[in-house]
Parts: sequence; C-alpha cells; structure tokens
Amino acid sequence: MRNVASTAVDRGGYPDTPTPWEREGWRSAALGWVEDGLTAHGLRVSGALRVRLRPWSVLVRVPVADHGAATGRGAVWFKANPPSSAFEGALTAALAHWAPRHVLAPLAVDAGRGWSLLPDGGALFRDVLQRQPVGPEVWEDLLRQYAGLQRELVPRVRELERLGVPSARTAELPYVFEESVAGSPALRPEERARLTALRPRLEDWCGELAALGVPDSLDHVDLHDGQLFNPAPGRFTFFDWGDAAVSHPFCSLRVPARRASDRYGPDVLPRLRDAYLEPWTGAGRTAAELRRAVRLAWRLSALGRARAWGGLFPSAAATAPLTAQSARSLLELAEEPPL
Repeated sequence: MRNVASTAVDRGGYPDTPTPWEREGWRSAALGWVEDGLTAHGLRVSGALRVRLRPWSVLVRVPVADHGAATGRGAVWFKANPPSSAFEGALTAALAHWAPRHVLAPLAVDAGRGWSLLPDGGALFRDVLQRQPVGPEVWEDLLRQYAGLQRELVPRVRELERLGVPSARTAELPYVFEESVAGSPALRPEERARLTALRPRLEDWCGELAALGVPDSLDHVDLHDGQLFNPAPGRFTFFDWGDAAVSHPFCSLRVPARRASDRYGPDVLPRLRDAYLEPWTGAGRTAAELRRAVRLAWRLSALGRARAWGGLFPSAAATAPLTAQSARSLLELAEEPPL
C-alpha cells in the first residue's frame, strides 16, 4: 500500500494549511502501519484511498476485503491526531473496553504517535437524517443513551485523565477561562475587556453548578449529527473524541440540542433537555435542580468549544479562521441560554 498511486485528497476549506500528510516519510510510515494493522486482522487493501486533510486531523478511508474472499468488501479508517488530541486513540480503546455497546472498538492504536485504525461504524446519523423522516423522539433516544454512557464513566474520571484527556473540571473552569482569554489572539480589545469583566459571574456559575452535585465525567464537546453512527433503529455509536475533556457532563448537551433546534425549532429544546436528564435523576436531586444545572452548563460549555478550536497540528496553529472561531466561542459565554 505504500505505493498506492490513485489517492483522492480532500482539503476542505483549508487548501494551504500543511499537515503531516505532506511529509513523505510520515506518510510512508503511517501507511505501512495501516498495512500491518490490516494484516493482523486478516484484511487487505482493495481499492484507492480517500484522504481528508484538516488542520485538526488526517483521516484516510481505506477500502478493504478479507484475504482470499471474493466478497465482504468494506472500509476501515486511519486517523492521525495532532499532539494536543493524541489521547483519542487510547481513549477510544478504553471506552471500547468499559462501554462497548456505545463506541467503536479500534483495530489498532499507536498512542505515542496519535494514530488509530477504526472499523466502519455504519450509517452516520447525519446521512440517516438526509434520507428519511426522523422525529425529535429519535434525538431524545440518542441523548438518553449518551447520558447513560457519561454516567457509566463517572467512576473513571481519574483513569480518563491518566490517558491524557484534558482536565476541565467544573471547579477548574475559571482557570480554563483565564487561559483561554489570555491565549486568544483574535479577541479585540473591547471583547477582551468584556470577557474580563464577566469573570466574577463565571466564578459564581461554576460554584453554583458544582454545589448542585452532579459529578464530572467525559464531555465529548462536539457531539453533532456527524459524530455518531446510527447503524440500526434505536442504536447509536459515539465517536470522534479528539475534542473531549473531563468536565461537567451537562456541557455536552449544547451542541446536539442546537442542531435539533435548527431542524425542528426551539420548542423542541425542553423535551430534549428532559430526555437527556432522565439517566441523571435520583441521588436526591430535584428536577428543578437538574434543569438549573443544564442552564449553567449550557453557558459554560462555550469554554470547551473555545479550547477545542486550538487542537491543531503545530503548522496550523495560527490559522486565522480557527482562532476567530475560538474567540467567538468565548464570547458566547455572555449569551443567555435558550432554556
């Protein structure tokens, strides 16, 4: 496979941003590693590669077939993360061990180099949405399942951090805020001043959220309809954990709820919130307290999104559109939550 000639490359909106793929030695080593991983599973390459290059990842679709089989063709996916999210492979492998029904089990992982080899997960939820009618109740189901995964992972937070997952625990969010504001080159002086003035309120939000007693867990940070598979009705598989952090779990709700609201209108938000909260009921917390926690975490989730836009390959770290996205996320802290 090292000599595959017919490779389609998609650079999206970043045609001039360099990635490791441009380096012949890196590319040869990566494709050799993929080939070795396929061989270990009795697979072989059966067609041209499709490469997707972004400032935050290298993704290669590798069509495969079983050795000696005339049928059974499919695909596997190679992913390379930048150093800031190199934990993703090890995290994915750990999740497959701890909660196999919710995630993909990697075929191979090189944690040191930030490389993963993953099986195909079936239909993307985004593709399902495009080809058939899907009601809000399906989003309710996926949010219940995701919240269930987060609850299962509460006892694992120290293990998650040992895997390299960034720590942004509820009590630490004021410091995450300070670092994010100080490190954002795209903020205008008046925006920086506005955010600095917001810090006392942010401390109050974090203190109140922590006092409500929902423990920190794994926050996906970017759980939209292109980050989960829907291979069968009622079944969802969550993937693409490169932006993840150990933080307040309710910070995860904002992204999928916004996507559903764009599709069905804002009136869908309360039912999605309540579906997400179902696995979190009990432990002496009232429905009103949980809903208050959602409102606080919704606002604070902007910090996770701001941090995620900085998770780039070193050569892409100063990409202007991405630093601007990070700044916009920080400014969302001042917005009132819609529920």
